[in-house]
Amino acid sequence: MIRLSTKGRYGTRLMLNLARHHGSGEGHKAVILKNISDDERISIRYLEQIIIPLKINRLVKSIRGAGGGYTLARKPEDIRLSEILHALEGNCCLVECVEDESFCEFIETCPTFDIWKNATDILKGYFDSLTLKDIVGMAEKKAKKGKTKAN
Repeated sequence: MIRLSTKGRYGTRLMLNLARHHGSGEGHKAVILKNISDDERISIRYLEQIIIPLKINRLVKSIRGAGGGYTLARKPEDIRLSEILHALEGNCCLVECVEDESFCEFIETCPTFDIWKNATDILKGYFDSLTLKDIVGMAEKKAKKGKTKAN
């Protein structure tokens, strides 16, 4: 079974946390990794590793000084899940030959190549269709569901 690594899963949760703190205009506040660590129950050391590729790919920015921390580099509606996963996981493909046709000499005659290519395209399309804003909405729906069940 193909699985997303903890880097991709935790990095998406980190970005979701930043999106929840992102206000309109210049009103968004920076969040320190310690708070994200506490909220998401992810070790701060791991978050320190994950934040680097997110900064390199200009998905987050750091703010120094008092009140500093991290914030989204763009609005949540302008950041796609595919960008986050690409920054953290690299290319998204089910098998190597889909991204690098020189990987295998049998692509032209391979009976399963088209299956892997089409499945990869579907997966990429799905990740590209979701923005951080969409994911915040999904999280809010789940939170409301949890509250109604608890009452």
